[in-house]
Amino acid sequence: MNTFKIVLSLLLIGTLFSLNSCKNGGESATTGWDYNSSKNGGFQVADYQGQITGPGLVMVEGGTFTMGLHYDDPTYQWNSTERRVTVRSFYMDETEVANVDYLEYLYWLNRVFGTDYPEVYTKALPDSMVWRDELTYNEPMVELYLRHPAYHYYPVVGINWIQANDYCAWRTDRVNEKLLIDRGILDPDPDQLNENNFNTEAYLTGQYDGLVNKNLQDLNPNSTGERRVRMEDGIILPRYRLPTEAEWEYAALGLYGNTVYERIVDKRIYPWNSHVLRTNDKHYYGSFLANFKRGRGDYAGVAGNLNDGAIGPAPVGSFWPNDYGLFNMAGNVSEWVMDVYRPLSYEDMDDLSPFRGNVYKQKVRDSEGLIAEKDELGRIQYEEIPAEDLVDRRNYRKSNNINYKDGDFQSTINQEEWVRQDEDSHSSTMYDYSVTSMINDNARVYKGGSWKDEAYWMMPATRRFLDESHATDYIGFRCAMDRVGDPIGY
Repeated sequence: MNTFKIVLSLLLIGTLFSLNSCKNGGESATTGWDYNSSKNGGFQVADYQGQITGPGLVMVEGGTFTMGLHYDDPTYQWNSTERRVTVRSFYMDETEVANVDYLEYLYWLNRVFGTDYPEVYTKALPDSMVWRDELTYNEPMVELYLRHPAYHYYPVVGINWIQANDYCAWRTDRVNEKLLIDRGILDPDPDQLNENNFNTEAYLTGQYDGLVNKNLQDLNPNSTGERRVRMEDGIILPRYRLPTEAEWEYAALGLYGNTVYERIVDKRIYPWNSHVLRTNDKHYYGSFLANFKRGRGDYAGVAGNLNDGAIGPAPVGSFWPNDYGLFNMAGNVSEWVMDVYRPLSYEDMDDLSPFRGNVYKQKVRDSEGLIAEKDELGRIQYEEIPAEDLVDRRNYRKSNNINYKDGDFQSTINQEEWVRQDEDSHSSTMYDYSVTSMINDNARVYKGGSWKDEAYWMMPATRRFLDESHATDYIGFRCAMDRVGDPIGY
Protein backbone atom coordinates (compact mmCIF):
# COMPACT_ATOMS: atom_id res chain seq x y z
CA MET A 1 0.00 0.00 0.00
CA ASN A 2 2.85 2.39 0.88
CA THR A 3 4.61 1.59 -2.42
CA PHE A 4 1.40 2.36 -4.32
CA LYS A 5 1.11 5.73 -2.58
CA ILE A 6 4.72 6.61 -3.41
CA VAL A 7 4.26 5.73 -7.08
CA LEU A 8 1.00 7.67 -7.24
CA SER A 9 2.66 10.71 -5.64
CA LEU A 10 5.52 10.61 -8.14
CA LEU A 11 3.05 10.43 -11.03
CA LEU A 12 1.13 13.43 -9.67
CA ILE A 13 4.33 15.44 -9.21
CA GLY A 14 5.38 14.60 -12.77
CA THR A 15 1.97 15.67 -14.10
CA LEU A 16 2.11 18.97 -12.21
CA PHE A 17 5.65 19.59 -13.48
CA SER A 18 4.50 19.00 -17.04
CA LEU A 19 1.56 21.37 -16.63
CA ASN A 20 3.80 24.07 -15.17
CA SER A 21 6.25 23.60 -18.05
CA CYS A 22 3.43 24.13 -20.55
CA LYS A 23 2.36 27.28 -18.75
CA ASN A 24 5.78 28.94 -18.40
CA GLY A 25 7.71 27.97 -21.50
CA GLY A 26 7.32 27.35 -25.20
CA GLU A 27 4.02 28.45 -26.67
CA SER A 28 0.69 29.64 -25.38
CA ALA A 29 -1.84 26.88 -24.76
CA THR A 30 -4.53 29.43 -25.61
CA THR A 31 -3.31 30.96 -28.86
CA GLY A 32 -0.39 28.78 -29.95
CA TRP A 33 1.91 31.80 -30.20
CA ASP A 34 5.39 31.53 -28.68
CA TYR A 35 6.11 33.29 -25.44
CA ASN A 36 9.18 35.51 -25.02
CA SER A 37 9.66 36.10 -28.74
CA SER A 38 10.12 39.55 -30.31
CA LYS A 39 8.87 38.07 -33.59
CA ASN A 40 5.45 37.46 -32.05
CA GLY A 41 5.09 40.84 -30.33
CA GLY A 42 7.25 40.12 -27.30
CA PHE A 43 4.76 38.92 -24.69
CA GLN A 44 7.00 37.79 -21.83
CA VAL A 45 6.35 35.05 -19.29
CA ALA A 46 8.82 34.85 -16.41
CA ASP A 47 10.53 31.57 -15.57
CA TYR A 48 9.37 31.78 -11.97
CA GLN A 49 11.01 29.37 -9.53
CA GLY A 50 8.94 30.32 -6.51
CA GLN A 51 9.03 32.99 -3.82
CA ILE A 52 12.33 33.46 -2.06
CA THR A 53 12.34 33.89 1.70
CA GLY A 54 13.06 37.49 2.63
CA PRO A 55 15.76 38.34 5.20
CA GLY A 56 14.84 37.40 8.75
CA LEU A 57 11.68 35.50 7.80
CA VAL A 58 10.43 31.98 8.41
CA MET A 59 7.65 30.43 6.33
CA VAL A 60 4.48 29.54 8.23
CA GLU A 61 2.44 26.98 6.32
CA GLY A 62 -1.23 27.91 6.58
CA GLY A 63 -4.20 25.77 7.50
CA THR A 64 -7.22 25.52 9.71
CA PHE A 65 -7.22 25.88 13.50
CA THR A 66 -9.50 26.81 16.37
CA MET A 67 -8.90 30.48 17.04
CA GLY A 68 -9.81 31.69 20.51
CA LEU A 69 -9.40 30.87 24.17
CA HIS A 70 -10.06 27.26 25.17
CA TYR A 71 -9.17 27.85 28.79
CA ASP A 72 -10.92 29.61 31.68
CA ASP A 73 -11.11 33.39 31.28
CA PRO A 74 -10.43 34.82 34.77
CA THR A 75 -10.96 38.35 33.43
CA TYR A 76 -14.50 37.48 32.25
CA GLN A 77 -14.09 39.58 29.13
CA TRP A 78 -15.26 36.80 26.78
CA ASN A 79 -13.62 38.61 23.89
CA SER A 80 -11.84 35.54 22.56
CA THR A 81 -14.54 32.94 21.94
CA GLU A 82 -13.51 29.83 20.04
CA ARG A 83 -14.06 29.68 16.30
CA ARG A 84 -12.70 27.50 13.49
CA VAL A 85 -10.87 29.54 10.83
CA THR A 86 -8.28 29.08 8.09
CA VAL A 87 -5.14 31.15 7.65
CA ARG A 88 -3.23 31.36 4.38
CA SER A 89 0.47 30.56 4.31
CA PHE A 90 2.67 33.54 5.13
CA TYR A 91 6.09 34.51 6.42
CA MET A 92 6.96 35.86 9.85
CA ASP A 93 10.12 37.17 11.48
CA GLU A 94 12.03 34.48 13.32
CA THR A 95 12.51 36.89 16.23
CA GLU A 96 11.18 40.21 17.44
CA VAL A 97 12.69 43.29 15.79
CA ALA A 98 15.82 44.09 17.80
CA ASN A 99 17.33 47.41 18.83
CA VAL A 100 20.12 47.04 16.28
CA ASP A 101 17.55 46.55 13.51
CA TYR A 102 15.73 49.70 14.53
CA LEU A 103 18.98 51.66 14.86
CA GLU A 104 19.78 50.77 11.24
CA TYR A 105 16.41 52.22 10.30
CA LEU A 106 17.00 55.40 12.30
CA TYR A 107 20.44 55.84 10.77
CA TRP A 108 19.02 55.55 7.25
CA LEU A 109 16.25 58.06 7.97
CA ASN A 110 18.72 60.56 9.40
CA ARG A 111 21.13 60.12 6.49
CA VAL A 112 18.47 60.54 3.81
CA PHE A 113 16.02 63.00 5.38
CA GLY A 114 17.89 64.48 8.36
CA THR A 115 19.00 67.74 6.74
CA ASP A 116 15.81 68.89 5.01
CA TYR A 117 13.13 66.85 6.81
CA PRO A 118 14.42 66.22 10.36
CA GLU A 119 10.86 65.59 11.53
CA VAL A 120 10.89 62.24 9.69
CA TYR A 121 13.72 61.03 11.92
CA THR A 122 12.22 62.56 15.06
CA LYS A 123 8.84 60.95 14.39
CA ALA A 124 10.47 57.50 14.22
CA LEU A 125 12.36 57.73 17.51
CA PRO A 126 11.22 55.25 20.18
CA ASP A 127 9.82 56.72 23.36
CA SER A 128 12.60 55.88 25.83
CA MET A 129 10.59 57.48 28.64
CA VAL A 130 8.30 54.44 28.75
CA TRP A 131 10.77 52.93 31.21
CA ARG A 132 9.96 55.53 33.84
CA ASP A 133 7.47 55.04 36.63
CA GLU A 134 6.75 57.19 39.64
CA LEU A 135 8.04 54.68 42.20
CA THR A 136 10.84 52.83 40.43
CA TYR A 137 14.43 53.53 39.39
CA ASN A 138 14.82 52.79 35.68
CA GLU A 139 17.01 55.65 34.46
CA PRO A 140 19.73 53.29 33.13
CA MET A 141 17.11 51.77 30.79
CA VAL A 142 15.92 55.22 29.72
CA GLU A 143 19.44 56.29 28.80
CA LEU A 144 21.03 53.07 27.56
CA TYR A 145 18.52 50.44 26.46
CA LEU A 146 18.12 51.56 22.83
CA ARG A 147 21.68 52.57 21.95
CA HIS A 148 24.19 50.78 24.17
CA PRO A 149 25.77 47.79 22.34
CA ALA A 150 25.01 45.58 25.33
CA TYR A 151 21.35 45.80 24.30
CA HIS A 152 21.78 45.61 20.52
CA TYR A 153 20.06 42.23 20.27
CA TYR A 154 17.29 42.91 22.75
CA PRO A 155 13.78 43.62 21.40
CA VAL A 156 13.05 47.24 20.60
CA VAL A 157 10.31 48.76 22.79
CA GLY A 158 8.78 52.20 23.10
CA ILE A 159 7.44 51.78 19.57
CA ASN A 160 3.82 52.62 18.82
CA TRP A 161 1.70 50.89 16.19
CA ILE A 162 2.18 53.66 13.61
CA GLN A 163 5.97 53.56 13.98
CA ALA A 164 5.96 49.77 13.59
CA ASN A 165 4.09 50.08 10.29
CA ASP A 166 6.50 52.75 9.04
CA TYR A 167 9.41 50.44 9.84
CA CYS A 168 7.78 47.64 7.82
CA ALA A 169 7.41 49.98 4.81
CA TRP A 170 11.06 51.05 5.04
CA ARG A 171 12.23 47.44 5.30
CA THR A 172 10.25 46.50 2.20
CA ASP A 173 12.07 49.11 0.14
CA ARG A 174 15.53 48.26 1.46
CA VAL A 175 15.07 44.53 0.79
CA ASN A 176 13.71 45.07 -2.73
CA GLU A 177 16.48 47.55 -3.55
CA LYS A 178 19.05 44.95 -2.47
CA LEU A 179 17.38 42.31 -4.65
CA LEU A 180 17.70 44.56 -7.71
CA ILE A 181 21.33 45.27 -6.86
CA ASP A 182 22.08 41.56 -6.45
CA ARG A 183 20.50 40.90 -9.86
CA GLY A 184 22.83 43.46 -11.43
CA ILE A 185 19.95 45.74 -12.41
CA LEU A 186 20.86 48.63 -10.11
CA ASP A 187 24.15 49.80 -8.63
CA PRO A 188 24.33 50.81 -4.96
CA ASP A 189 23.56 54.49 -4.46
CA PRO A 190 24.75 55.75 -1.05
CA ASP A 191 23.94 59.35 -2.06
CA GLN A 192 20.15 58.98 -2.00
CA LEU A 193 18.60 62.11 -0.56
CA ASN A 194 15.06 63.29 0.19
CA GLU A 195 12.62 62.24 -2.55
CA ASN A 196 15.43 60.62 -4.54
CA ASN A 197 15.42 57.38 -2.54
CA PHE A 198 14.47 53.89 -3.63
CA ASN A 199 10.79 53.27 -3.03
CA THR A 200 9.36 50.03 -4.40
CA GLU A 201 6.11 51.54 -5.69
CA ALA A 202 7.83 54.62 -7.09
CA TYR A 203 10.24 52.36 -8.98
CA LEU A 204 7.45 50.16 -10.36
CA THR A 205 5.47 53.21 -11.54
CA GLY A 206 8.50 54.74 -13.27
CA GLN A 207 9.04 57.57 -10.78
CA TYR A 208 12.44 56.40 -9.57
CA ASP A 209 15.37 55.33 -11.77
CA GLY A 210 18.36 54.96 -9.46
CA LEU A 211 21.84 54.11 -10.70
CA VAL A 212 21.01 51.69 -13.50
CA ASN A 213 23.60 49.02 -14.21
CA LYS A 214 21.74 46.86 -16.71
CA ASN A 215 17.98 46.80 -17.21
CA LEU A 216 16.08 43.72 -18.32
CA GLN A 217 15.71 42.95 -22.02
CA ASP A 218 12.44 44.18 -23.51
CA LEU A 219 11.18 41.93 -26.31
CA ASN A 220 8.52 44.36 -27.45
CA PRO A 221 9.59 45.21 -31.05
CA ASN A 222 8.33 48.79 -30.54
CA SER A 223 10.51 49.38 -27.46
CA THR A 224 14.07 50.58 -26.91
CA GLY A 225 15.15 47.01 -26.17
CA GLU A 226 15.39 47.35 -22.40
CA ARG A 227 13.02 47.94 -19.48
CA ARG A 228 12.87 48.20 -15.74
CA VAL A 229 11.69 45.33 -13.55
CA ARG A 230 7.93 44.76 -13.37
CA MET A 231 5.85 42.94 -10.79
CA GLU A 232 5.24 40.26 -13.44
CA ASP A 233 8.92 39.30 -13.33
CA GLY A 234 8.59 37.85 -9.83
CA ILE A 235 11.77 39.58 -8.60
CA ILE A 236 10.16 42.12 -6.27
CA LEU A 237 8.97 40.69 -2.95
CA PRO A 238 5.59 41.52 -1.38
CA ARG A 239 5.68 44.14 1.34
CA TYR A 240 6.74 43.54 4.91
CA ARG A 241 3.84 44.29 7.26
CA LEU A 242 2.54 43.51 10.72
CA PRO A 243 0.87 40.11 11.04
CA THR A 244 -2.88 39.95 11.49
CA GLU A 245 -4.19 38.83 14.85
CA ALA A 246 -5.24 35.47 13.37
CA GLU A 247 -1.83 34.95 11.76
CA TRP A 248 -0.01 35.78 14.98
CA GLU A 249 -2.15 33.43 17.06
CA TYR A 250 -1.85 30.64 14.50
CA ALA A 251 1.93 31.03 14.25
CA ALA A 252 2.34 31.16 18.03
CA LEU A 253 0.44 27.90 18.56
CA GLY A 254 2.69 26.11 16.06
CA LEU A 255 0.21 23.26 15.56
CA TYR A 256 2.38 22.04 12.70
CA GLY A 257 4.16 19.95 15.30
CA ASN A 258 0.98 18.62 16.93
CA THR A 259 -0.62 17.26 13.77
CA VAL A 260 -0.72 13.70 12.49
CA TYR A 261 -2.15 13.83 8.98
CA GLU A 262 -5.23 16.01 9.56
CA ARG A 263 -5.64 15.23 13.24
CA ILE A 264 -4.47 17.69 15.87
CA VAL A 265 -3.56 15.19 18.55
CA ASP A 266 -2.53 17.63 21.28
CA LYS A 267 -4.50 20.82 21.80
CA ARG A 268 -2.10 23.47 23.01
CA ILE A 269 -2.55 26.14 25.65
CA TYR A 270 0.97 27.57 25.32
CA PRO A 271 3.35 27.53 22.33
CA TRP A 272 6.09 25.47 23.90
CA ASN A 273 4.94 21.83 24.13
CA SER A 274 6.94 21.19 20.98
CA HIS A 275 8.05 17.77 19.87
CA VAL A 276 9.65 18.71 16.56
CA LEU A 277 12.35 21.30 17.24
CA ARG A 278 13.11 21.02 20.94
CA THR A 279 15.84 18.75 22.23
CA ASN A 280 15.13 15.66 24.31
CA ASP A 281 18.25 16.23 26.40
CA LYS A 282 17.27 15.59 30.04
CA HIS A 283 19.63 18.36 31.09
CA TYR A 284 16.98 20.85 30.02
CA TYR A 285 14.01 19.20 31.73
CA GLY A 286 12.19 21.71 33.92
CA SER A 287 13.87 24.74 32.36
CA PHE A 288 11.86 27.92 31.84
CA LEU A 289 10.80 28.22 28.20
CA ALA A 290 9.84 31.88 28.19
CA ASN A 291 10.67 35.18 29.83
CA PHE A 292 7.77 36.19 32.06
CA LYS A 293 6.87 37.27 35.58
CA ARG A 294 6.42 34.18 37.72
CA GLY A 295 4.55 35.94 40.51
CA ARG A 296 4.27 39.15 42.43
CA GLY A 297 7.72 40.77 42.60
CA ASP A 298 9.41 37.76 40.91
CA TYR A 299 10.82 38.77 37.52
CA ALA A 300 13.75 36.35 37.37
CA GLY A 301 14.06 34.12 40.41
CA VAL A 302 16.77 33.89 43.07
CA ALA A 303 20.40 34.87 42.52
CA GLY A 304 22.50 31.86 41.61
CA ASN A 305 19.52 30.15 40.02
CA LEU A 306 17.66 32.72 37.92
CA ASN A 307 14.69 30.89 36.50
CA ASP A 308 14.45 32.65 33.12
CA GLY A 309 17.78 34.43 33.18
CA ALA A 310 16.37 37.87 32.41
CA ILE A 311 15.37 40.81 34.58
CA GLY A 312 13.34 42.72 32.02
CA PRO A 313 13.57 41.83 28.32
CA ALA A 314 15.86 39.01 27.16
CA PRO A 315 17.85 38.93 23.90
CA VAL A 316 15.81 37.99 20.85
CA GLY A 317 16.28 34.33 19.99
CA SER A 318 16.39 33.28 23.63
CA PHE A 319 14.70 30.07 24.81
CA TRP A 320 13.44 27.28 22.56
CA PRO A 321 11.58 28.14 19.34
CA ASN A 322 8.16 26.72 18.62
CA ASP A 323 7.50 24.20 15.86
CA TYR A 324 7.59 26.85 13.14
CA GLY A 325 11.02 27.95 14.32
CA LEU A 326 9.72 31.20 15.83
CA PHE A 327 11.31 32.50 19.02
CA ASN A 328 9.61 34.25 21.94
CA MET A 329 6.03 33.79 20.81
CA ALA A 330 5.36 33.55 24.54
CA GLY A 331 6.99 36.05 26.85
CA ASN A 332 9.80 38.60 26.37
CA VAL A 333 7.71 41.37 24.78
CA SER A 334 4.12 41.54 23.67
CA GLU A 335 3.71 42.36 19.97
CA TRP A 336 1.63 44.68 17.84
CA VAL A 337 -0.61 43.15 15.18
CA MET A 338 -2.56 44.82 12.36
CA ASP A 339 -6.09 44.51 13.71
CA VAL A 340 -8.35 47.17 15.14
CA TYR A 341 -9.74 45.91 18.46
CA ARG A 342 -13.37 44.98 18.91
CA PRO A 343 -14.63 42.67 21.69
CA LEU A 344 -16.58 40.45 19.29
CA SER A 345 -14.10 40.31 16.42
CA TYR A 346 -13.74 36.53 16.71
CA GLU A 347 -17.49 36.14 16.16
CA ASP A 348 -17.83 38.73 13.38
CA MET A 349 -14.80 38.16 11.15
CA ASP A 350 -14.73 35.87 8.13
CA ASP A 351 -13.49 32.32 8.65
CA LEU A 352 -10.81 32.66 5.92
CA SER A 353 -7.93 35.00 6.76
CA PRO A 354 -9.95 36.84 9.44
CA PHE A 355 -9.07 40.50 9.97
CA ARG A 356 -10.69 43.71 11.18
CA GLY A 357 -9.21 46.98 9.98
CA ASN A 358 -9.66 47.13 6.21
CA VAL A 359 -9.51 50.64 4.77
CA TYR A 360 -9.35 50.25 1.00
CA LYS A 361 -7.28 52.85 -0.83
CA GLN A 362 -6.21 53.66 -4.36
CA LYS A 363 -3.32 55.59 -5.87
CA VAL A 364 -3.99 59.30 -6.32
CA ARG A 365 -4.27 60.21 -9.99
CA ASP A 366 -3.98 63.54 -11.77
CA SER A 367 -6.50 65.18 -14.13
CA GLU A 368 -5.27 63.00 -17.01
CA GLY A 369 -5.78 59.78 -15.08
CA LEU A 370 -2.05 59.19 -14.56
CA ILE A 371 -0.57 58.25 -11.19
CA ALA A 372 0.18 61.49 -9.34
CA GLU A 373 3.74 62.60 -8.73
CA LYS A 374 5.36 61.08 -5.65
CA ASP A 375 5.53 63.25 -2.53
CA GLU A 376 8.54 65.09 -1.11
CA LEU A 377 9.69 61.90 0.66
CA GLY A 378 9.62 59.85 -2.54
CA ARG A 379 6.42 57.93 -1.77
CA ILE A 380 3.42 57.27 -3.97
CA GLN A 381 0.29 59.02 -2.67
CA TYR A 382 -2.89 57.15 -1.74
CA GLU A 383 -6.47 58.10 -0.95
CA GLU A 384 -9.55 56.24 0.26
CA ILE A 385 -11.75 55.02 -2.58
CA PRO A 386 -14.70 57.42 -2.89
CA ALA A 387 -18.16 56.01 -2.23
CA GLU A 388 -19.40 56.88 -5.74
CA ASP A 389 -16.84 54.46 -7.20
CA LEU A 390 -18.24 51.60 -5.11
CA VAL A 391 -21.94 51.89 -5.94
CA ASP A 392 -21.98 48.84 -8.20
CA ARG A 393 -19.77 46.63 -6.03
CA ARG A 394 -21.33 43.61 -4.36
CA ASN A 395 -18.52 42.58 -1.97
CA TYR A 396 -18.07 45.93 -0.22
CA ARG A 397 -19.79 49.33 -0.40
CA LYS A 398 -17.39 51.67 1.40
CA SER A 399 -13.65 52.00 1.71
CA ASN A 400 -13.46 52.17 5.51
CA ASN A 401 -14.71 48.89 6.97
CA ILE A 402 -13.34 49.16 10.49
CA ASN A 403 -16.85 49.50 11.96
CA TYR A 404 -18.49 46.84 9.81
CA LYS A 405 -20.90 44.81 12.00
CA ASP A 406 -19.60 46.56 15.10
CA GLY A 407 -20.23 50.30 15.12
CA ASP A 408 -22.03 50.76 11.80
CA PHE A 409 -25.77 51.19 11.15
CA GLN A 410 -26.58 47.48 11.28
CA SER A 411 -24.98 47.02 14.70
CA THR A 412 -26.30 50.15 16.41
CA ILE A 413 -29.29 49.98 18.74
CA ASN A 414 -30.06 53.71 18.66
CA GLN A 415 -30.29 54.13 14.89
CA GLU A 416 -31.81 57.61 15.12
CA GLU A 417 -28.70 58.86 16.91
CA TRP A 418 -26.56 57.09 14.29
CA VAL A 419 -28.29 58.98 11.47
CA ARG A 420 -27.69 62.34 13.17
CA GLN A 421 -23.96 61.76 13.44
CA ASP A 422 -21.28 62.49 10.92
CA GLU A 423 -20.26 59.33 9.03
CA ASP A 424 -16.68 59.47 10.34
CA SER A 425 -17.83 59.25 13.98
CA HIS A 426 -20.45 56.51 13.81
CA SER A 427 -18.55 54.17 16.09
CA SER A 428 -18.91 56.69 18.93
CA THR A 429 -22.59 55.69 19.14
CA MET A 430 -21.53 52.26 20.35
CA TYR A 431 -18.10 53.11 21.77
CA ASP A 432 -18.32 56.44 23.58
CA TYR A 433 -14.56 56.82 23.87
CA SER A 434 -13.24 58.14 27.21
CA VAL A 435 -16.78 58.20 28.65
CA THR A 436 -18.16 54.66 28.59
CA SER A 437 -15.37 52.87 26.69
CA MET A 438 -11.65 52.88 26.00
CA ILE A 439 -12.29 51.51 22.52
CA ASN A 440 -12.33 53.53 19.33
CA ASP A 441 -11.10 53.09 15.76
CA ASN A 442 -7.52 53.73 16.88
CA ALA A 443 -7.48 50.86 19.39
CA ARG A 444 -5.04 48.26 18.07
CA VAL A 445 -4.58 44.70 19.24
CA TYR A 446 -1.36 43.46 20.77
CA LYS A 447 -0.72 39.80 21.44
CA GLY A 448 1.32 37.58 23.70
CA GLY A 449 2.71 37.90 27.19
CA SER A 450 5.78 39.90 28.12
CA TRP A 451 8.56 40.03 30.69
CA LYS A 452 6.16 42.13 32.77
CA ASP A 453 3.19 39.70 32.59
CA GLU A 454 2.22 36.59 34.47
CA ALA A 455 1.66 33.29 32.68
CA TYR A 456 -1.99 33.80 31.69
CA TRP A 457 -1.09 36.33 28.99
CA MET A 458 1.30 33.92 27.28
CA MET A 459 -1.60 31.91 25.92
CA PRO A 460 -1.71 32.88 22.22
CA ALA A 461 -5.49 33.42 22.28
CA THR A 462 -5.42 36.16 24.92
CA ARG A 463 -5.79 39.66 23.51
CA ARG A 464 -5.36 43.22 24.68
CA PHE A 465 -5.49 46.64 23.05
CA LEU A 466 -3.82 50.03 23.17
CA ASP A 467 -4.19 53.26 21.23
CA GLU A 468 -2.09 53.11 18.06
CA SER A 469 -0.17 56.27 19.04
CA HIS A 470 0.88 54.95 22.46
CA ALA A 471 3.94 52.89 23.40
CA THR A 472 5.10 50.91 26.44
CA ASP A 473 8.23 49.25 27.82
CA TYR A 474 6.78 45.79 27.18
CA ILE A 475 5.36 45.97 23.62
CA GLY A 476 7.54 45.34 20.58
CA PHE A 477 6.76 43.85 17.18
CA ARG A 478 7.83 41.54 14.41
CA CYS A 479 7.12 41.72 10.68
CA ALA A 480 5.24 39.37 8.38
CA MET A 481 4.94 38.96 4.61
CA ASP A 482 2.37 37.36 2.29
CA ARG A 483 3.16 34.02 0.70
CA VAL A 484 2.19 34.10 -2.98
CA GLY A 485 1.29 31.06 -5.06
CA ASP A 486 2.01 27.60 -3.69
CA PRO A 487 0.99 27.47 0.00
CA ILE A 488 3.34 24.59 0.80
CA GLY A 489 6.68 25.93 -0.42
CA TYR A 490 8.57 22.66 -0.79
